[in-house]
Amino acid sequence: MSELEDVQYVSDDRGEVKGVVVPIDLWNEITSELETTYLFQSETMKKRLLEAKHRQDGIPFEEALEKLGI
Repeated sequence: MSELEDVQYVSDDRGEVKGVVVPIDLWNEITSELETTYLFQSETMKKRLLEAKHRQDGIPFEEALEKLGI
């Protein structure tokens, strides 16, 4: 079953849909896409995000945590 099939509609006593309940994975995907869309509205942020996406240098996550003392 797909996540869209798991969406539940909430309606009032007249049968009018007033809300939905969605699986958390689908909600996270939706909010992530909304945030990306918002950030891409700024040309500066769009450039930074695309540069970061293609960046090849960096350090492993665990090493970053260690350097931060976390």
